[in-house]
Amino acid sequence: MSEKKKIHLGLISRIIIAIILGIIVGKYLPAGLIRVAVTFSSIFGNFLSFVIPLMIIAFVTKGIADLGEGAGKLLLITVAIAYISTFIAGSLSYLMAHSVYPHFLTDDMAKNIQSAQGNELATYFEVPITPFFDVTGAIVFAFMLGLAISWMRKKGKGEYIYGVISEFNEIITKVLSVAIVPLLPLFIFGNFANMSYSGSVFAVLSVFWRIFICIIALHLIYVTIMFLISASYTKKNPVELIKNQVRGYMTAVGTQSSAATIPVNIECAQKDGVSKGIREFVVPLCATVHMPGSMITITSCAYTVLLMYGLPHGYGIIAPFILTLGVAMVAAPGAPGGAIMSALPFLPMIGIGTESSMATLMISLYLTQDSFGTAANVSGDNAISVAMDKIYSKYILKK
Repeated sequence: MSEKKKIHLGLISRIIIAIILGIIVGKYLPAGLIRVAVTFSSIFGNFLSFVIPLMIIAFVTKGIADLGEGAGKLLLITVAIAYISTFIAGSLSYLMAHSVYPHFLTDDMAKNIQSAQGNELATYFEVPITPFFDVTGAIVFAFMLGLAISWMRKKGKGEYIYGVISEFNEIITKVLSVAIVPLLPLFIFGNFANMSYSGSVFAVLSVFWRIFICIIALHLIYVTIMFLISASYTKKNPVELIKNQVRGYMTAVGTQSSAATIPVNIECAQKDGVSKGIREFVVPLCATVHMPGSMITITSCAYTVLLMYGLPHGYGIIAPFILTLGVAMVAAPGAPGGAIMSALPFLPMIGIGTESSMATLMISLYLTQDSFGTAANVSGDNAISVAMDKIYSKYILKK
């Protein structure tokens, strides 16, 4: 008798199925059943928020400690590249919006968008899980601890604390492989079921689909350019690098969180041939500080709102906003919509009041396609990791 072959679905396939099923369930099933999925997604999202700072401490601290020589320089170079990349992305977004959007924006679009808000389902109950650290606190603590361990090991000390961090790294890796990654499709299913039920995604897309096409096209162009630059510098095949990133891109589309995609993105970096120490340092770090996709989306949405309301929208007004937001969004990863929430306090810089209908419109525009911005963020992270692997081995380690 021949054994039946088991069908094994990869993560990408399961994510695509979760998205399709979520849209169908949200569209046709009763609200009571949809709220079950929404409740699970809420609980799992809280668990993710709890694990993400621990993940950053485990990976980044050990990554810095393992790197040893040149860790401080690597940190500074990576952060500088990430910030410059985020600023360039925002500037390109402004150039695109200024060149294209005035040709098809109409005055009644703001009213149509605002009428499609507030219909998402609430959970049956909440399970609050308070993280030990917020994301920013975790990254600062990881830097401090990792650099200190690296310094101690140079002096023949610190092996005990290094052993603790190494075993903690193994614990978090096991949690990710057993509890986080396998349940990601269910988390994604609940998110899309809720968005489908509310109709907000479709309402906004029906009006702004041309703007979204422009934004997503710029995401893909920018990420492709990043991989072409990295591939050219490292003499690797850009097609292979982009192909390896598909899994991370699709995971980010579903989770809407750069931080939640870290474990999958590290696996993508491994396929790219990035060394263990670099990938476990650069990928979690860039998930926190590198936000080109989010910056493209926020800049584009801000320009759209300013143009629709007849407010000044020159580059001289937008550029300081981009520069400030490149720093402010460090606190963004960990939850869907984190980038736009981080941007809210700075909207008055460009003439948008935080309590105004303009801010509400901008939030709606952003959240409708937040997942694609997140996917561009994490894809750019791996482009940086590929380049940093060579920079570290060629210039930092040998000095």
